[in-house]
Amino acid sequence: MAMSSTPNILLSLFSIHFLLSLVKINEAKVPAIIVFGDSSVDAGNNNYIPTIARSNFEPYGRDFNGGHPTGRFSNGKIATDFISQAFGLKGAIPAYLDPSYSISDFATGVTFASAGTGYDNATSNVLSVIPLWKELEYYKDYQTKLRANLGDGKANDIIKDALYMISVGTNDFLENYYAVPGRSSQYTIKEYENFLVGIAGNFTKALYDLGARKISLGGLPPMGCMPLERTGNLMGGSECVNSYNNLAAEFNSKLNDLVIKQNKELNGMDMVFSDPYGIMLDIIQKPAFYGFEVTGVACCATGMFEMGYACSRTNPFTCSDADKYVFWDSFHPTEKTNAIVANHVVQTSLAKFF
Repeated sequence: MAMSSTPNILLSLFSIHFLLSLVKINEAKVPAIIVFGDSSVDAGNNNYIPTIARSNFEPYGRDFNGGHPTGRFSNGKIATDFISQAFGLKGAIPAYLDPSYSISDFATGVTFASAGTGYDNATSNVLSVIPLWKELEYYKDYQTKLRANLGDGKANDIIKDALYMISVGTNDFLENYYAVPGRSSQYTIKEYENFLVGIAGNFTKALYDLGARKISLGGLPPMGCMPLERTGNLMGGSECVNSYNNLAAEFNSKLNDLVIKQNKELNGMDMVFSDPYGIMLDIIQKPAFYGFEVTGVACCATGMFEMGYACSRTNPFTCSDADKYVFWDSFHPTEKTNAIVANHVVQTSLAKFF
């Protein structure tokens, strides 16, 4: 990413608001943002299932709409909230299982994501969360309710023109393959990558068969730079785990190849690969340029290993200003980081949909 001066990057950070104005003038081509994935895009679905993978308590959400923990794994908004806003839609995408919202709320945006899930069903079993196939079942239920509420014509237009965003995969490696017995004895790491890419391809094809045409398939971040992984890298001086970063980059390349392949095979498919890897690594390597001070540990608690319930409201070590930190907890970015990543994705892979 070319960078010339600090004013330029600051200007870039405000571009979502310029895009928002532009979309309102030109009438948005995207009537809804529909989201699938893991904790990077879960807005609270896990609040309504029996799992420990939750964040609906303080200090999570302390900077969200005046301090409201929703189940987002951040101090504030997540990337898809900012992307929705950039498209001139709502400023926060609601969770499908949240009973305080109705189908009329979901008509312009909804997330089926579940923190802790992965492409692999075995990954969702680790923390008893919603598997990806179940997210698709919820989406089918959503389609039925949407048609009943709006009529077939209008509902079908939303289904066809909506932007479908998928953000998942990190847990398959860090919470499953490298953490619990099973898949590592069945597959080499490259075989496991290919296994996951096959699932991704089946999932995007299933969405296509259900009427989706505009799809953003998200890649992995530099997962070796998450504070949790750096904490465990004692021999490496608590620096980023390069092997995990290289794995993420390799997996992303395979996902990108999948996007190219399916765009050729599926008539009318308009899928893009949205890559958070480069911008996240740039933030971590040049934090001051983006206005950050701390990259190696997170804001919450000691910032070394805590997330979820270990990220306690009463912990005296939690930072007072999350905007100085790249990471909120040991696994998830702060709202400020999410905004920068969202802005990057909006200006690159998603720009064609405006």
